[in-house]
Amino acid sequence: MKKSAVILGSTGSIGRQALDVARNLNIKIDGLCAHSSVDLLEKQAREFNPRCVAIGEISLYNKLKLALADTDIKVVSGAEAISELAASDTEIVLDAIVGIAGLSAALSAINAGNTLALANKEALVTGGKLVIEAAKQNNVKIIPVDSEHSAIFQCLNGENSDRIERIILTASGGPFFGKTADELKNITPAQALKHPNWNMGRKISIDSATLMNKGLELIEAMHLFNVSPDKVDIHVHRQSIIHSAVEFSDGAVMAQLGTADMRIPIQYAFTWPDRYHSPAKGLSLFETGALTFEKPDLETFSCLKAAVEAANRGGLYPCAVNGANEQAVALFLDEKISFLQIGELVSKALDMPIQNMKMTVPNVYAVDKMARELVLNNI
Repeated sequence: MKKSAVILGSTGSIGRQALDVARNLNIKIDGLCAHSSVDLLEKQAREFNPRCVAIGEISLYNKLKLALADTDIKVVSGAEAISELAASDTEIVLDAIVGIAGLSAALSAINAGNTLALANKEALVTGGKLVIEAAKQNNVKIIPVDSEHSAIFQCLNGENSDRIERIILTASGGPFFGKTADELKNITPAQALKHPNWNMGRKISIDSATLMNKGLELIEAMHLFNVSPDKVDIHVHRQSIIHSAVEFSDGAVMAQLGTADMRIPIQYAFTWPDRYHSPAKGLSLFETGALTFEKPDLETFSCLKAAVEAANRGGLYPCAVNGANEQAVALFLDEKISFLQIGELVSKALDMPIQNMKMTVPNVYAVDKMARELVLNNI
């Protein structure tokens, strides 16, 4: 393909698979960035020879600079440098940065006129109105990379979005679906990281286990497809074969199916509106067998309940629950709180007095900070 890309979050799960797609399609890589994985970032830089690489952790700049001293690759560090990389001269920017850190990069890519392949759902969860407005003003296409949102995006190809009756957002249910709160009391990080269907990073794996991931995806879908939260139905689909579906006003339902391989939606984001051969395994419906659908348990999985409530309230409440969740997940992974405490702490963010705050970039970061402090003050 005659295409160029910048990969933000190149050493994470999505980033590594994106580079696999780029390798297969011969996509030129203009830039790479990682938070702290210097050794892998160096290896990627030597293979793809980008113009620039960025390391988020400033203290690791000298290590990366020294590692690439024998190359012509420019080395930069820090959040501002990553945003500048997102705004560099390229065709498509894949934002696979974890957490709210991906918001400024997404805005930078859009304001520079670069097509945004969005794998960072928090950018839309925390500042969705700002991101969508910037995309409209700059006439920039946002192509979702999450398997669910890619599925919806594909179902809407050639359709009138005004005819959407509802979006059926599927969820694997994570490793603990069907468990009671009593059974989840002593869950360890190691247990929560074992997703049944997908190979994902640590933070998103915990979000999948708490079902918070699906709440964030509901909010993301609202912004991407301009629908109200009551038009998004969450269905637990344990097989992860139907990645999501759209019901239209005439009663027709269109769904996108495929194997649980993130290279499929990543590649589609790079090749849209075209399709190319993929090394991903094809789907055999004979091998798949029965497909099942269940309602999520909002009481046991209170993170999802809190996210749905935040979606209904709107404003900066989605940002608040997201910030609380990021902090709580980090504490759980460090074994400082229990699994069930994640949901308790995220729910507390709904009590924050932020209903009259305007949606601005400074306020997004202010609310995020307030939510994190709320969590730390309640453990």
